[in-house]
Amino acid sequence: MSEKSAKKTRQCQVLVVGGGPGGYPAAIRAGQLGLDTVIVDKHGLGGTCLNRGCIPSKAFIHAASKYEDMVHHAEKPSLGISLKSAPELDMAGVTEWKDTIVSKLTKGVGTLLKAAKVEAVSGWATFQNAKTCIVETDDGEIEITAENVILATGSKETELPFMKFGGKVIGSTQALELTERPEKLVVVGAGYIGLELGIAFRKMGSQVAFVEALDRILPLYDAEMTRPISMWLKKNKVDMHLGAKAKGVAEEGGKTFLEFTDAKGADQRLEADRILVAVGRRPVTEGWGLETMGLDMDGPFVKIDDQCRTGMRGVYAIGDLVGEPLLAHKATAQGERVAEIIAGHRRRFDPAAIAAVCFTEPEIVGVGLSPDEAKAKGEDVITGKFPLAASGRALSMEGGGDGGFVRVTARKSDHLVLGIHAVGKHVSELSGEFALALEMGARLEDISGTIHVHPTLTEAFAESALAALGHPIHISA
Repeated sequence: MSEKSAKKTRQCQVLVVGGGPGGYPAAIRAGQLGLDTVIVDKHGLGGTCLNRGCIPSKAFIHAASKYEDMVHHAEKPSLGISLKSAPELDMAGVTEWKDTIVSKLTKGVGTLLKAAKVEAVSGWATFQNAKTCIVETDDGEIEITAENVILATGSKETELPFMKFGGKVIGSTQALELTERPEKLVVVGAGYIGLELGIAFRKMGSQVAFVEALDRILPLYDAEMTRPISMWLKKNKVDMHLGAKAKGVAEEGGKTFLEFTDAKGADQRLEADRILVAVGRRPVTEGWGLETMGLDMDGPFVKIDDQCRTGMRGVYAIGDLVGEPLLAHKATAQGERVAEIIAGHRRRFDPAAIAAVCFTEPEIVGVGLSPDEAKAKGEDVITGKFPLAASGRALSMEGGGDGGFVRVTARKSDHLVLGIHAVGKHVSELSGEFALALEMGARLEDISGTIHVHPTLTEAFAESALAALGHPIHISA
């Protein structure tokens, strides 16, 4: 047997499978705690979030917004700034710039793992049993046996059975790799992924249309929250086909069409250079030997307890593999907790709430319960809303004119904050303060009594709490 094909063996205290935002923090924390740790990843450290999702899409959105701003300055002087000619968009250049950011960050993950004395193995792991896997690498196979296993295999884009990815039909991964701007883009699905990318392409000059099976966009948010986004879509001539169901792709006369049934049941079609399918994500449970591990399932997800333990002793699962919310920061928090649990610390994963952000136009952030959700749980609530049109900082950043606001929901009896939501330009940066407020069990008086810096968007949070208490300062009660 040649040296290259000879099977090597490795034993360790902790084996992490998957190098995404759940896996690599778990490995780093385990290494920091002195545990002999190995992490196995096939498709690039950082996972979907860093390589094909969160980071590249936000870079893409930033470039689109910058281009849109320059187009507007060329069309009409604003802020005392004018351009003598319209900007030119080099789609290949956008993709190349995005890739430089991804490359820098993925190299950073590798450096952090090395600093924590974690061994990183590039390859595909297939489990033979709950604690042993075979990893196929470029240098041959490695058999790894671990005392503890952390499964962090993540999720992948959902394909429609009648519209597989390929050719003109793409997923979000392929959308972020385009080197030519599609003149006509049809997006199937008006959730956060579809809206983020569809809006970005519209800013870059593509004609964009959405086909969504539900009768509303962003179904996880109430209509008050999504209204500013609907206003932007209408203002920017984005065609919305709600209550519509995609049927398939047709090629005719050298052109590509998405065929769908509209809300009235009539057959329709839309011409498209590209059809972006963004109908959700599903856990990666195939191809790595899940069936050999004796784990319990919760629908399509791996079942865990509040310490992320599976039904098999010494096997943990985190991130998208274990269910909603499918958010990178949830996975990171779980990964850190699991490493500490393995090291003997008393920990559990039981957050008060997990903030979620949509990088749409304008942005949306939500944490905790909406007023309707709180009432459905039997809570008697009070709410306070502060419009960003009354925020000096928002107006100085060309915000406030998009219908944005900050809204707080609290229990009427003791003023405990139950939920915080915001929509508007740059509100994603408020998500940390919102999450902290719920995690610390803040009451309205805690928020309103904290001196917030002027001029910042955070003042809107304090003002929303004052509004709920009935005595706002910068709007009429």
